[in-house]
Amino acid sequence: MTDQPVLSIRGLRKNYGDRAVLIGIDLDVAEHQVVALIGPSGSGKSTLLRCVDLLEDIDDGQILLDGRDISDPRIDADAARRAIGMVFQAYNLFPHMTALANVAMAPRVVHGLDRRTAEQRGRDLLERVGLGESADAYPDRLSGGQQQRVAIARALAYQPRLLLLDEITSALDPELVGEVLELVGELAAGGATIVMATHEMAFARDVADTVCFLDGGVVVESGPAAQVLNAPTQDRTRVFLQRVNRS
Repeated sequence: MTDQPVLSIRGLRKNYGDRAVLIGIDLDVAEHQVVALIGPSGSGKSTLLRCVDLLEDIDDGQILLDGRDISDPRIDADAARRAIGMVFQAYNLFPHMTALANVAMAPRVVHGLDRRTAEQRGRDLLERVGLGESADAYPDRLSGGQQQRVAIARALAYQPRLLLLDEITSALDPELVGEVLELVGELAAGGATIVMATHEMAFARDVADTVCFLDGGVVVESGPAAQVLNAPTQDRTRVFLQRVNRS
């Protein structure tokens, strides 16, 4: 593990009109680290991930990826995104393309691989997420959990330095949540660097190295997963966890 974080966020601010959504966010993510963002709806978790993926302009602060300021408006945002894989709540698969075509498109378009090499990488990734036999299936023939696993494979096709996961189980039926979380756990165990927004507290406790509790656009509390989730120091964190645990 190098001393320089893979991701370093400093003083990040994001407003929507007069409404402040992120207020001075600071966050470091080391290589091979898993950071879970928790907090109530509207706390800024998804906006933070979208800012890191350069899908949202920021109003102040810096986002450094391997020491490079990717929030500088002079940089090529598309080139910067090639080092970041993001998976959204919705699967966002192309319905007219097979699972393999969805995954293989990124290596061809982003990395310029020839069709044969890109498809082989796609097949390898589908095998990795447990869908090797579904390579030729179209999204409407796959369950929600399978579609989300294809979406994860597609994000991995970029060979990203950083993987961002935005509430990737929230649109799934409860019986499908486990298969997706199991895959994320395998990626974490394999050394992936991950920042994930999640409502799955038990999963965050088991998989995350660090948990950050956001509320009102600020990091209220951050620390080792067991400490934040089992013995939080801030009243706002305790109230949130009590409400989540009762639901």
